[in-house]
Amino acid sequence: MFDIDWHQDYTALIISYVYVFGVLLVGELFRRLGGRPVEFTRKVIHVGVGMWAVGTVLLFETWQFAIIPPVTFVLINAFSYWRGTFKSMEGEEAENLGTVYFPIAFAAMIYLFWDQPTLLVTSLMPMTWGDAMAATIGRRWGEYTYTIGGSTRSVEGSAAMLFWSWVATFLALLLVPYLLRQPPLDWLPALLFAGLVSAASTLVEALSPWGIDNLTVPAAAAVVLNMLFG
Repeated sequence: MFDIDWHQDYTALIISYVYVFGVLLVGELFRRLGGRPVEFTRKVIHVGVGMWAVGTVLLFETWQFAIIPPVTFVLINAFSYWRGTFKSMEGEEAENLGTVYFPIAFAAMIYLFWDQPTLLVTSLMPMTWGDAMAATIGRRWGEYTYTIGGSTRSVEGSAAMLFWSWVATFLALLLVPYLLRQPPLDWLPALLFAGLVSAASTLVEALSPWGIDNLTVPAAAAVVLNMLFG
């Protein structure tokens, strides 16, 4: 414990806030200057923030510091949800608390998988990329719909969720160990494991009410990854 570089953690905290507020700024610029709809800017922010999982495992020395930014943004996003501060990340559905749930899931993955950084990043990839692409493709090209528990989704969106979750999970399993200079996972097990994670995540996403999937999808990915690597 005495070898911890506290200066590194403080620096990482500053970089975290600069990065996330920068992502929010980009979303606002897309909305105000680019005329992009809120659902588009929401997903830009969603992907940008989710990818900070990589920065988290690369920059922070301790989970106690790493967990501070997502916990902070639980409060910031809750305030924005109720007051409409960051309109570029607020969805059309008034009851959708997804922007609050996602940093909760982020914080939970940091706490659970801090000693397994590859799994920390990987557990967030189905939500980061799969969900974002599912919503984007489903809204634009979704023709065949189905309804579960009062939430309507499209077959095209669910297919996009499966595909992009698989791709993002596969790349995370391969590349994060390389970035951390840890023993890599062979590509075939990575491909198979990613398929199992993406299948579970897609199923859970289809069964989850709007917004709750920001909690249930990372949880499902975490359970499968823990079974595979535990």
